[in-house]
Amino acid sequence: MQPCRFQRTAQPAAVLHVIGQELQVLVRDNNVEQAMRVLKKKMQREGIFREMKARRAYEKPSERRNREDAEAIRRTKKAARKQAIRDGLIAAPKKKPLVGRGLPRPGAPSAPAAE
Repeated sequence: MQPCRFQRTAQPAAVLHVIGQELQVLVRDNNVEQAMRVLKKKMQREGIFREMKARRAYEKPSERRNREDAEAIRRTKKAARKQAIRDGLIAAPKKKPLVGRGLPRPGAPSAPAAE
């Protein structure tokens, strides 16, 4: 009698997709709000929110392949566009004005100089 080729493993498949690093945030001077903002930013950078959203519902293997292929195409096009901008083949997009980031607004009265 031959053993079955498709045996169940002891570990569930979700355990194999664990993010390798822990996220740690230090709370200074009991400033929990700032620590929460820092934690949220770190989680955003790590892609944890995207992962949680993707795992809300089952994704069929064919849908996963299609999504991953589309993401790869999007990444390739973006890299090619950035390289063309660096090489001077196409013009770079115009930069947005920095209003509200420490620079005075156009037409706003300037602060008097302290002497």
